[in-house]
Amino acid sequence: MLDSQTVESAPLMNTMKVELVRVDNAFHFEATGVAGVKLDIDGSTDIGGHNAGARPMEMLLMGLAGCSAIDVVLVLQKQRQVIEDFRITVEGLREKNATPSPFRKIHLHYFLKGNLDPEKVRRAIDLSMDKYCSATAQLRPTAHIDYSFTIE
Repeated sequence: MLDSQTVESAPLMNTMKVELVRVDNAFHFEATGVAGVKLDIDGSTDIGGHNAGARPMEMLLMGLAGCSAIDVVLVLQKQRQVIEDFRITVEGLREKNATPSPFRKIHLHYFLKGNLDPEKVRRAIDLSMDKYCSATAQLRPTAHIDYSFTIE
């Protein structure tokens, strides 16, 4: 059972807080983060959801992609690499017929466009995956995470 006490701030810790509010009588929720940005979350139509938002497990993959994307762009900017376009696709494999059904394998594919040195791109992604990305660190204990990239 989970502890129902609130998280206490410790001197060497950063506290993050979000709020989740139910929007309808089914599975549509609105989440609000620290910056006040709202995000819709919903369940699948199979369970009575209305496709009015992202699924929670999709959001984990989105968070992983977003975390790594910020790292990679920051590293490449510091190396004076010019990025004309950037996107990531993420594919996660989950256990079938299991409850819970965690991700066991996650693959990210980075698409970059610009006058970019492939070795600098590879190094930036490696730094994100192995050192900087907190989302990777959170998911890695239960999922094998790998990547590939294309420079267009």
